[in-house]
Amino acid sequence: MPNLPASAAEHRGLIALMIVSAFIIAGGIHYQTPMLAAIAAEFQADAATTGWIPTLSFGGMMVGILFFVPLGDRIDKRPLVLAKIVVLALAQALMAAAPSIEVLAAGSLVTGICSSLGLSFIAITAEIAHPNHRGRALGTQLMAMFCGILFARIVGGLIATHIGWRYSYMLSAGMLLMIIPVLWARLPSTRPTSDASYSGLLWSMYRLLRAQGGIRRAVAIQFMFGICYGGFWAVAAPMLATLHGVGPTGAGLIGIPGAAGIFVARPAGRWTDRAGVMPVVLTGISAMLAAWIFMGLGVWSVAAVVIGAVLLDCGLRAAMVANQTLVNSAVPDSRARGNTLFGLHVWSGNAVGAYLTSWAFAHYGWLAVCGVAMTAMIIALLIHLGVLPVGKTAE
Repeated sequence: MPNLPASAAEHRGLIALMIVSAFIIAGGIHYQTPMLAAIAAEFQADAATTGWIPTLSFGGMMVGILFFVPLGDRIDKRPLVLAKIVVLALAQALMAAAPSIEVLAAGSLVTGICSSLGLSFIAITAEIAHPNHRGRALGTQLMAMFCGILFARIVGGLIATHIGWRYSYMLSAGMLLMIIPVLWARLPSTRPTSDASYSGLLWSMYRLLRAQGGIRRAVAIQFMFGICYGGFWAVAAPMLATLHGVGPTGAGLIGIPGAAGIFVARPAGRWTDRAGVMPVVLTGISAMLAAWIFMGLGVWSVAAVVIGAVLLDCGLRAAMVANQTLVNSAVPDSRARGNTLFGLHVWSGNAVGAYLTSWAFAHYGWLAVCGVAMTAMIIALLIHLGVLPVGKTAE
């Protein structure tokens, strides 16, 4: 358990600090989303080359989750969070000054690795929340992260259009530098729940995955969601620019309807507390399938893309809140490792989706991207219905 302050006011202040920090951190790897076309133009790169920027950021998140987040069960989370947020600020500053697309991609990789610290905030929130309200508490924390993503996409597009894309990363670095002293002063220490060696800690995640059928199902579904979600945002700006002549500002503004999931996260948490995981996840899958039907019409209509973005985000957020609640409830003594497994599948899905859709769009066009996403969601539905068995789902 965290070394929490005694008073209710201090406790609320700690929760507020984690929410604000999650908001700022979440945007780091998403400023790029509406700016990819502008970045490609400056460096004279094609869509496949530019696609390495989101691919490496998602891949970096996967690396950070796998090799750093599990340490939260073995050592105090406080030094992990503080170290990663300092390096994150430096990486964002590097991206602002990048002289080449290779340096920009390297900064994106480091940004992804350090952004994994958001899962530490989730683990702390899960520990201090009442079991009957854990879904709602995690929904609130995730809502802050979703708001940070929305902010980054909108502001990234506006800044890229009117000032220059580099200034988005300067803004991000500046906000991180503002929050670092506050975290240094207020972030509590946490008590380890495992004395396993580092290699034993990593190996135990494999055993945890084998032992927990509900977690296997949850993470497999989120991997498929990641392919669809990361894949869409990796090619959204180039697609809108190529098919509809939409610039960075317009691509960024797609983030407004595309962030409808912000309003879904907390209700999805309450629904999960009442009804369990299964109906919430099924609703999320159905919304995602509908999203990509509309996306297919995006060849002819920007409005169809907007509708698809709304359904995409709502479906993802509902399923994510439910599945993450399941993971944090199933393994209370191994939450850092449980969140590692969850986050690893989410972000590896994003990385795979970014690569596949960037390649598909560059070689075959937008309908090929839709085909990749629909295939992933059909697999997710089959897993959820038990047609592709990966384990029983815990309620």
